Amino acid sequence: MDRFSFLNAAHTAFFADLYEQYTTNPDSVEPSWRSFFQGFDFAQANYGTDEVAYQVANIASGNTTVQVSEKTQKEFNVLKLIEGYRTRGHLFTKTNPVRDRRTYAPDLAIENFGLSQADLNTVFDAAKMVNMQPSTLADIIKHLESVYCQSIGVEYMYIREPKVLEWIKNRLDVNDNQPKFSADEKKHILGKLNEAISFETFLHTKYVGQKRFSLEGCESAIPALDALVEAAADRGVEQFVMGMAHRGRLNVLANIFGKNTQNIFSEFDGKDYDDDHHFDGDVKYHLGLTSDRVTDSGKKINLNLAPNPSHLETVGAVIEGIARAKQDRLYPNDFSKVLPIAVHGDAAVAGQGIVYEIIQMANLDAYKTGGTIHLVINNQVGFTTNYLDARTSTYCTDIAKVTLSPVLHVNADDVEAVVHAMIFALDYRMEFGGDVFIDLLGYRKYGHNEGDEPRFTQPKLYKLISKHKNSRELYAEKLKQEGIIDAAYVKELEEKYKAKLDENLEESRKKDLTVITPFMQNEWEGFEQVSDDKMLQKYDTTFDAKQLESIAKTLTELPSDKKFISKITKLINDRKNMFFESDKMDWAMGELLAYGSLLTEGYDVRMSGQDVERGTFSHRHAVVKVEDSEEEVVLLNHIENKKGNFYIYNSHLSEYGVVGFEYGYALASPNTLTIWEAQFGDFSNGAQIMIDQYISAGEDKWNNQNGLVMLLPHGYENQGAEHSSARMERFLQLCAKHNMYIADVTTPANFFHLMRRQMKTNFRKPLIVFSPKSLLRHPLAVSSASDFANGQFQEILDDPNTTDKKAIKTLVFCTGKVYYDIIAKREELGRNDVAVVRLEQLFPLATDQIKAIIDSYPNADDYVWAQEEPKNMGAYSYMLMNFDLVKLRLASPKAYSAPAAGSYERSKKRQANAIAMVFDKNLFQ
Repeated sequence: MDRFSFLNAAHTAFFADLYEQYTTNPDSVEPSWRSFFQGFDFAQANYGTDEVAYQVANIASGNTTVQVSEKTQKEFNVLKLIEGYRTRGHLFTKTNPVRDRRTYAPDLAIENFGLSQADLNTVFDAAKMVNMQPSTLADIIKHLESVYCQSIGVEYMYIREPKVLEWIKNRLDVNDNQPKFSADEKKHILGKLNEAISFETFLHTKYVGQKRFSLEGCESAIPALDALVEAAADRGVEQFVMGMAHRGRLNVLANIFGKNTQNIFSEFDGKDYDDDHHFDGDVKYHLGLTSDRVTDSGKKINLNLAPNPSHLETVGAVIEGIARAKQDRLYPNDFSKVLPIAVHGDAAVAGQGIVYEIIQMANLDAYKTGGTIHLVINNQVGFTTNYLDARTSTYCTDIAKVTLSPVLHVNADDVEAVVHAMIFALDYRMEFGGDVFIDLLGYRKYGHNEGDEPRFTQPKLYKLISKHKNSRELYAEKLKQEGIIDAAYVKELEEKYKAKLDENLEESRKKDLTVITPFMQNEWEGFEQVSDDKMLQKYDTTFDAKQLESIAKTLTELPSDKKFISKITKLINDRKNMFFESDKMDWAMGELLAYGSLLTEGYDVRMSGQDVERGTFSHRHAVVKVEDSEEEVVLLNHIENKKGNFYIYNSHLSEYGVVGFEYGYALASPNTLTIWEAQFGDFSNGAQIMIDQYISAGEDKWNNQNGLVMLLPHGYENQGAEHSSARMERFLQLCAKHNMYIADVTTPANFFHLMRRQMKTNFRKPLIVFSPKSLLRHPLAVSSASDFANGQFQEILDDPNTTDKKAIKTLVFCTGKVYYDIIAKREELGRNDVAVVRLEQLFPLATDQIKAIIDSYPNADDYVWAQEEPKNMGAYSYMLMNFDLVKLRLASPKAYSAPAAGSYERSKKRQANAIAMVFDKNLFQ
C-alpha cells in the first residue's frame, strides 16, 4: 500500500473533484493523477466488478486499506508505458536521414516504468488502450514502437480537448501508423518523386550555378503535396491557397501547379517581360501562380500560390487573408472548402516573429480560416547557421503548441510516410478545423543557393550528404524488393520526363519575351491597370440625398428595446442632431455614411485593427454594446436595402501579421473596401516589411493590384514621439509612377468621397490616409449633407475664405491638421494677405490643379511650405523633389531625430514657432 500512501491524507471529496476535473480536461491534472484515472477508467471499462475495479474504486473513494495485487500494479505500469510513448515517443524516432539524433533521458526503456524483461511474455489487458486485444507486453511495445518511433514522430499529448486526443490516438493506432498503399498508388508516388528529382537535375545541368533554391533533400514534399491536392478535392475542398518561400518553389510551380516549364526556362534565360508598362517583375522564385487542376477522380480544384518577397514568412499572413476573403465571398457557411497551406523553412518558422502573430490568428473571429496545414521544409541548416544556433526550442515547430496543434515529424527519405502524414494532416484539418504541422526532416543537397559552398560551414554534414542516396533511389529499391517495379522502370520514367523538359526548353528559346500571368486573374476580371494620369482623373462619387438621409436615420437610432450606457445614447442623439438639425457632420458621421453608402451599392466593407470597433479616440462607435448583456449592436448592419456585408473586428495586438492578412484579403476581394487602422499612425512601422515589400511594390513586382486602405492617425497634439507622426516621409519616399494613393484630408466630406472613390474606379491602388486625431472633434472640421451627396473628392483645396485674391502676398501650402492651426493664427493676427492651400492628396500630386491655383493669385511673391513635422520628416523633402512650380520657403520645426518632444511645453513651443514662421519670413529654424 506504500505506493498509495499519499491518498491517506486526502479527503474523499478531493478525489471526486479531481476526477471530475480529469473527465472534463485530462491535461489539466497532474500527470501521475492522469495516469491513475486512466487506469481507473480502464479498469471500469474492462473489468466490471472484478478485483481490479473493486480495488481501484476503493482507492479513489479514500479506502486505503485495500491491497493492490502485483498484476494490477503491472497493468498500471503498462498504462504509464503507453503514456510515455504517446508523450515522449517523438524524441526517439528514426526521422533524421543524415544525422544522428540528439539523445534524451529518460528513454522509453521498460525498466523506467516498473517493468522488466520477465514481463515481456505476460498478457496485459492494458493493450485495449491502444485498440489491441489483450496482448503480451512484447507485442504492445512492438505496436508502440511502430506508431511512435519509426519514420513519423507525433506530438499531440498537450492538446486539451478529450475528443481531439481520442481521435488522434485512434487514428494513429490504425495500421500501426504505417502507410498501406496499393501498388498503383506506390507507382504514382514514385512518378511524382521522379518529377521532383528530374526537374532539379535538369535545371542543375542546363543552368549551372544559377540560383534556384532546389528541393533536393526534401523532394518527398512533391508527392505529399500532390496527394494532398487529390485527397482534399475528394473531401470537398474547392480552393487551395498556398504560400511558400524560395526552397522548392520552382518545383512546386512545375509539378503541382502545372506552370508551363517554357515560362520557367524563359525566366532563367533572363528575357524581358511582355508587359513593360506596369510591371518590372521579380526573380523567378518569388513569382506566384493561379491554376485550375482536375484531379484523378475528376474533381476540379483552384490552386493559388501567392507571390512573396525574400522576407520569408510574410506570405503566411497574406495567404490567410486570401483564404478568408474567398471563404467570406464564396463559402461563408463552410470554410472547409478553402484550404490554406503554409510552407515554411525550419530556420524561418523558428526565428521569425510574424509566425507567432499569424499563429495567434488561428481561432480569432476576424482571421480564422478553418485550419491551416503547415509544411516545414527542414534542411537542418539556415543559410549557413546550424540548427543549434537557430533556436532554443527542441523543435523548429514548437510554435505549434501555442494553438495546441498536432505536429508530425517525418523522415523525408521515407516518401510513403511523408504522404501518410500529409493525409493525416488533411483529415485532422477537415475534422476539427484546426492547424496542423508537418516537420519534413531532410537535408539540403547544395548550399543555400546553388552557387554557395556549404562545406565552409558544415564540412562533416556535407560529407555525409555527398554519399547519401536520394529518396527516389531509396524508394525504387523498396519497390523492387516488393516486386512492384523492375530495374528499367525508373530509367524509363526519368527519360520520359526529361524529354518533355528538353522539348519545352527548345520551344522556350524560340520566344523573345517572358509571359507573366497575373495572380488570381479571375478575381480581377473587369479591372484594368492604370498609370498616374488615370489616378488623377475625377470619378463620380455622388450619392442620392434621400438614400443618404435614410442611412443617417438608421445610424442615429438605437434599438428601443435595449438599454445602453448614457454616453452612447447621447452620442447617437448628437449624431441625429448633426444630420437632421445643424447640418454639420463630424468625422465619425462622415466616415459611417461613406461605409453605409457603399453597402447599399453592393460593396462589402471590412475593417480591422486595434480597437477599431470603438476607435482608439472613441470616435467611431461602429459597434455599440448593450449595457447589461454586452450584446453587440452594429447599426450599419440595419441599413435598409443593404446589399453588401459589413465586417469590423478589433484585432489582436499585431501590426505586421494583421496588415499582411488584410493585404491578402484585399488581393482576393477587390470589391471589398478593406481597411486596416493603426492604433496610432506611428505604430504602422511594426508592419514596415509589408509596406515596403507588398503594398508599395506588389503591382510593380508581381502585376498584382490591391486596394487596401491604411488609416494612420497622424497629428502633433503634444503627445510625445510615439503618438504624433505616422512617418509620412517614408510613405512618400516609396511613391513612384502609379503604385499607390497618399492622402491627408481635412474634412469629413472629402474623406467620404475618398472612400467612395476607392471602390468606384475600375482599378485598385493601395490608399494610405493620414487620418486625424484632434480633427475628429474640431468645430471647423465639419461638412454638410449636400457636401456628401453632391461633391467629389478634392485633391487640392483652395482657401475658401479668400475674397480678394489680388490682395494675397503669401501663399501657403500645407497638408492635414496644421491647416486649422495656421488659419487660427491668421485670424488672430488679422492677416488678410495670406492664403492657405491644402494638399489633400499628396500622391499622385495634382500639379495641374496647383498651378491653376498659383496662377489665380497674381500678386503672391512669398510661397511657403508649412508642416508641423520636423524639417527632415513630413512632406517637405517630397515637395522639394516633386514640386518645381515656385520656390518654397519652409515653415517647420528644425530637424530632429525623434518625431516630437516628450515635454508638453516644449512641443507647444516648437509648434508655435513653426506657425509663426508662416507669417514672418524673417524667422528661421
